[in-house]
Amino acid sequence: MEEVEGVLNGTYDYTQLKGQTGPLVYPAGFVYIFTAFYYITDHGTNIRLGQYLFAVLYLVTLLLVFRVYDQAQKVPPYVFFFMCCASYRIHSIFILRLFNDPVAMVILFFSINLFLEGHWSLGCFFYSLAVSVKMNILLFAPGLLFLMLSQFGLLRTIPKLSICALLQLLLGLPFLIENPTGYLLRAFDLGRQFLFKWTVNWRFLPEEVFLHRGFHLSLLAAHLAVLVLFCLYCWNRSQENIISLLKDPKQRKRPPQLLTADHIIFVLFTSNFIGMCFSRSLHYQFYVWYFHTLPYLLWSVPVKKHTHLLNMLVLGLLELSWNTYPSTSYSSATLHVCHAVILLQLWYSSSRSEENHRPQTTQGLLSGRRKKE
Repeated sequence: MEEVEGVLNGTYDYTQLKGQTGPLVYPAGFVYIFTAFYYITDHGTNIRLGQYLFAVLYLVTLLLVFRVYDQAQKVPPYVFFFMCCASYRIHSIFILRLFNDPVAMVILFFSINLFLEGHWSLGCFFYSLAVSVKMNILLFAPGLLFLMLSQFGLLRTIPKLSICALLQLLLGLPFLIENPTGYLLRAFDLGRQFLFKWTVNWRFLPEEVFLHRGFHLSLLAAHLAVLVLFCLYCWNRSQENIISLLKDPKQRKRPPQLLTADHIIFVLFTSNFIGMCFSRSLHYQFYVWYFHTLPYLLWSVPVKKHTHLLNMLVLGLLELSWNTYPSTSYSSATLHVCHAVILLQLWYSSSRSEENHRPQTTQGLLSGRRKKE
């Protein structure tokens, strides 16, 4: 509220906007949305009303997440009880802390619903709006780019990317006019240094290693390498060369592929999860970045009887790791072990069952239906 109040008082230089918690480091969409909260809550003084607003936001998030899972049809119903009722940390992030992370995620899930319904341009608009609230939404960007190239080719993807860029330009225009460099460096600071005392995932490291740029670059390299591997061997189920995705689908050697709902969800959720695995630091509110995607990631692979118990154990250990305050070497190590289990499970199951998961062509779907009839 203090950061927003600076804007309302006429300060558009991002380098001058700050509050007791530090400088304003979020893009312009955050300013506009929390300005609305500022006025609705009597200049930020009616905290109870703010909590009611975030309670509604929580319920809307669940509704959008359930719509996504309904199309995937992979997660057993009993898991949704744990998603709704078993996470103290998530309830705290929404209802007690009133962070901007849930605001960004609810807009993100709305955009995913639009992608699943085939509204790619409108989905890109809301995806960019989510990015304007908090930059972590960019972790979904590699997967989204892959999906659009698969569906449309390069030339037809460019207009959709332009929608994302244009919205960022329009939202940030007042601040770009005042101090363009200051806005870009503050709102999209990729090299921002995090404090060791708040880290959830790297507590077992010495602080000097945690702060070292070499460590940050190694994480970035690992992040990019795993993304490339998943792109080549897990996301691309079309038997097409990855370069051929740049072509118009009609000009490719094989008939255009239909992107199934499961494929769209798998690519977007794994793209984000890989980014979480190799983050320079995770703070407690960042749990909401992937909490609602975890059941899909665990149950998206072929499940045996004993796997249900393993998946529930992983969810429980993740919850325990995120609820340990302050974090310890053991809680951080447990978090990484759980991430490794999920990542390896996704990798091996996707690479082994690529043929079974490959989406059919329109002609194949029709012939399949005729056979069933």
